[in-house]
Amino acid sequence: MKKSNKFLFLFLFVMLFTLVLAACSDNSDDTSTNSNNSNSEDNGKKSEATEKVKLTIGSWRTEDVAKYEKVIALFNETNPDIEVEFNPTKNTEYNTVLNTALQAGEGPDIFHLRPYAAGLKLAGAGFVEPITDLKGLDQFSDDYLAASRGEDGKQYGVPLNISSTQFFYNKKIFADQGLEVPTTWDEFIEVNEKLLAADITPIAMGTKESWLLSLTHGIVGPGVVDGNAFADKLVTGEKDFTDPAFVESIEVMNDLKKYFPANSEGLGMEDIRTLFAMEQAAMFPLGSWEIPVVSELNSDLDFGFFPMPSKTGNQTVTTWVDGSFAINANSKNKEAAKTFLEFLTTKEFGELFVEEFKMISALPGITSNDELLSELSKTVETNSTPYYWVINFVSGDPTTKSVLETELQGMYLGEVTPAEVAQKVQENAEISFEPFK
Repeated sequence: MKKSNKFLFLFLFVMLFTLVLAACSDNSDDTSTNSNNSNSEDNGKKSEATEKVKLTIGSWRTEDVAKYEKVIALFNETNPDIEVEFNPTKNTEYNTVLNTALQAGEGPDIFHLRPYAAGLKLAGAGFVEPITDLKGLDQFSDDYLAASRGEDGKQYGVPLNISSTQFFYNKKIFADQGLEVPTTWDEFIEVNEKLLAADITPIAMGTKESWLLSLTHGIVGPGVVDGNAFADKLVTGEKDFTDPAFVESIEVMNDLKKYFPANSEGLGMEDIRTLFAMEQAAMFPLGSWEIPVVSELNSDLDFGFFPMPSKTGNQTVTTWVDGSFAINANSKNKEAAKTFLEFLTTKEFGELFVEEFKMISALPGITSNDELLSELSKTVETNSTPYYWVINFVSGDPTTKSVLETELQGMYLGEVTPAEVAQKVQENAEISFEPFK
């Protein structure tokens, strides 16, 4: 009996031990499984948290790649989960490349929007996302916002910079020739005559590239038609391009040719910029964006600017919003794109923009350490006149602006008279400019 009890006890012990081992094995498997599941879930959450949204930016500013890298780096300091790529296209190809992509339902998430009618055509076609309620827009002036506001009253772009056109001048040449900065029209002509008599090219200007001619008229024209006085009446239809004052402004453009380089018909943008930068011409009528470019060509060049003096004594620089940033209506990352556009409305961006790009920010209250740019910014605030060729006359096919350019080229070649230029411009404007219809 004792022997049987021993066997029974041994049997029960073995069975109990087996059950304990099985239970431990099951618990171990559960623990392992739970541990693996937990790690998998944590890895999934971690992967999801660190996954970046990718944004692409389209632009015509191929020369600004390195500068936008700094802009993106500043943006990523507070938005590390948004990856931004600046991918510009050559300026002469940009419109075609962008339009083709947008029509195909593609294109960059964010893109540089041409100012006024040229860019708003895209908004009217449904390619641009409205951003009327975007945080930070309320600090821009209404005039600046108008450059990217559609006929529907919706806002489509964040204004980036203000461009101005004026005369730059070589301070050394002026000092050597005993010349003062002109403050009246007669003084301006006198400066040109004295430079010509000293065998110095007065004005670095060429007529090979047509856009330079509308730009130059935008500077010189207000000197003849008294700045805003004519422009204000022109855009309301009270005046038109057959007005004697406008015809005179074309005649003056023709008269100034004798102050251009001898072979001006064959000179383009790079040629005239080089002439001024290398101190082979005393004055250079062009845009504020040329300040860093000219300085890079000749870091020793000491140059300033002066507003265009008018025959009645007023002095003006010609201004406009030179592009805004907009969101592609077909972008799959609109919220991230809006975050980037909100960043463009901040003081931090404005200060970096002025410092790196050497341009006038559309944001109010942004100053520059660059003396020339700072003085120009102040003049823009007090002595500006609208560049109506870009603001009001870029509709139609061809545009009124392009007709002016073509006709001015013909005038410089002796093919048409100033009066005929004005008449051709008026005829075109009557087709597309509402106040003239």
